[in-house]
Amino acid sequence: MPCIVERRDYDGARERVARLGLAVLWEELENILTGFRLSVVEQVHANSGGAVRKAINGMFIDAGWTRMQAGGVDWIKNVRTEGAHPTLGVELRFSRRHDFLVLDVVHLREQITAGKVDVGVLITPSDHLAEYLQAGGPRFSYATMTVERDNARYLPIVVLGLEHDSREPKLLSEGQRTAGRSTARSQ
Repeated sequence: MPCIVERRDYDGARERVARLGLAVLWEELENILTGFRLSVVEQVHANSGGAVRKAINGMFIDAGWTRMQAGGVDWIKNVRTEGAHPTLGVELRFSRRHDFLVLDVVHLREQITAGKVDVGVLITPSDHLAEYLQAGGPRFSYATMTVERDNARYLPIVVLGLEHDSREPKLLSEGQRTAGRSTARSQ
């Protein structure tokens, strides 16, 4: 199982999760990120970030999160508490170039300032895992630098770095869905 090894909270995001009753969703998010097998070849640039993203997207689908259309955050879910519905918004960045992180931060900013998301989450590979994914891809340190450089540190955003769980003799390639659970393993 992968694990969350890096975390940076901005503008009281951790406190908002607790105060707004989002702890249940936060626990669900952690289960999504750690509830599948993420095996990679520990060789520089030998694995597909797209396959990791596909596996994580499958976990969000299984958990009943809503996928947003282009121009918004990737996933949202809310909880209903006494007439309110506080919402987590999630952006995943495991593939493409790291400069696409700017768009993820823009999407989070727009959704937070429009009042559609209460706490935004940006999920990337840890700096260690990023070494084994395709060249020029995103990583935790780039994500935090982007949040801080683009003045999004004044918004309730959490940046998480995900780490793989084991080595595999095969390259990580396009993920497959099996028995309702997602795996990021090659055939």
